[in-house]
Amino acid sequence: MRKVLCIEDDHDTAQEIASELRRVGFVVECADDGLRGLELALAGGFDAITLDRMLPGLDGLQVITRLRAAGVQTPVLMISALTDVDDRIRGLRAGGDDYLVKPFVSEEMATRIHVLLRRHIDPLERETLLQVADLSLDLLSRELICGEQRINLSPIEFKLLEFLMRNAGSVVTRALIFETVWGYHFDPGTKLIDVHLTRLRRKLDAVGCQVVVNALRGSGFVLVDTGVN
Repeated sequence: MRKVLCIEDDHDTAQEIASELRRVGFVVECADDGLRGLELALAGGFDAITLDRMLPGLDGLQVITRLRAAGVQTPVLMISALTDVDDRIRGLRAGGDDYLVKPFVSEEMATRIHVLLRRHIDPLERETLLQVADLSLDLLSRELICGEQRINLSPIEFKLLEFLMRNAGSVVTRALIFETVWGYHFDPGTKLIDVHLTRLRRKLDAVGCQVVVNALRGSGFVLVDTGVN
C-alpha cells in the first residue's frame, strides 16, 4: 500500500488531506512543522508528499529545497493559500512537482497525487507484464491472455484494464479513471466508463476469466480475483 507524508500545520487541513487519501487507499503520516516534516521525508519510505507552503520551523520552500539538495526525488504536491502566480512559480522551481491553491476540493487533491505517482516511476521498476490471477497483460506486445486464451482489446479498453490491474484490489473513483485513461476531468453526465467497462466485462466473461470488475455505488470500481476467498 502506498504511503503519503502530509506536512501541514493547520489541523483541519491536515485532517481533510489525510481523510481523503486514506479513503482512496493510501497510508498517511502527518507532520505539523517544517523541521519534523523534513526529518520524516529524509528518512524515506514515502511514495508522495503533500507540503504546505507556509510552515513553522522551516517553510515549504526551505523543505523542498533541502530535500532536492539531499537527492530525495519523492514527488511533492505543494499546497498553499498563496494565490500569486510568482509564488506558484517559486514553489515549482524549488522542486515541487505540482501546486494546489487553498481552498481545494479533496477529490482533486487525491487525483493530483495519483497523477504524480503515475508520472514518477523509477525506470528500474517499470513493469512490462501485469498479472492478476489468470489474467496477464503484456505492456510491450499489448497482448491480454486469460489462461491460454488471447483477448483482443481496443486501445481504450487496454488503458482502462491496465489502470485497473495496476490498482487491483483498490477502489478507484470515476474521476481518477477519467484523469488517467482519457486525460481530462470527470463529466458526471457521461457514460463513457460504463460503456467501455461493459464491453471489457463481456470479453473477460466470454473466456471464463476469474478476474472481475465490480462497481461500488458512490465510490467507484475495483478489480478483484474471484478465486481468492
